[in-house]
Amino acid sequence: MKEIALGKRAKISEAQQYMLLAVLGTSILLGIALSLISTFVKQISFNADVITAEDQSITAYSNVIQSIGICKKPKGAVYSSDELKNCNPDSIEVSEIPDTLRANILVNMAANQALASVPRENDTSCINPKTEKNFTYEELSKLYDDAKNADELTAASGLIKQCSALRIVPDALPAFENQEALLASLNKLFLISGREPESLNPSDTISASDLGPGLNAVVVNFSLNEASTADATNLLRTIEKSIREFNLDAATIKWSGAGTLDFSAQATAFFMNKTSIKEANKTISAEEGK
Repeated sequence: MKEIALGKRAKISEAQQYMLLAVLGTSILLGIALSLISTFVKQISFNADVITAEDQSITAYSNVIQSIGICKKPKGAVYSSDELKNCNPDSIEVSEIPDTLRANILVNMAANQALASVPRENDTSCINPKTEKNFTYEELSKLYDDAKNADELTAASGLIKQCSALRIVPDALPAFENQEALLASLNKLFLISGREPESLNPSDTISASDLGPGLNAVVVNFSLNEASTADATNLLRTIEKSIREFNLDAATIKWSGAGTLDFSAQATAFFMNKTSIKEANKTISAEEGK
């Protein structure tokens, strides 16, 4: 009887061992399966984040191209590879890119009468050979509309930039600091007023003006000696009429015994920061902090 009982116990113990091994094996397999599922879920989530970021980049890129007017409006939500490949800005007419930056510049700003009223320099390339007078905006616009190919469109848009009201924009508000050009412009204003400056130089003084975004200031000092009241008044009026803005910050007048005066002043001129499109990099992480 004892032998039978011991045999049964041995069989039960062996069965328990098999059961424990089976449970252990199942647990291991379940753990591996859960680990693989977690890894797959993370990979799917990571790939989804990458695809989402890629779609956002493509959308932003397309919006920049469309808002500037580099290409015609895309057929879909964004530009396709074929549309970008076949896009030639020089072959696109303004009428095909309405309400874009390029269209507003070549139409609205180029036709601005206030800017166009500024006297022109002697530029033979802006003389219409048919009328022997400076091109009007209407004539320049007709040249652009009548262009038959990319080369003619490029030439016409170049004339618009050079001969229309757009020619004034770089002088009125330059896109970079150029002290030599600034001093040359101010010296020309002196000559127009009929006097030469006694001194003309940039200043290290920082203007305290409340400037807008991207707007910078450069300060210049100038003086006029042994001048009459009419000379000084004429100079100030000439500077006031200049297409480029000069803010008179301070002025000193000293009268001499001969009925003349010495006039010195400090003025602020302005320029814009150069604007460009900056590329941004975005890092997608599978786990936060990694």
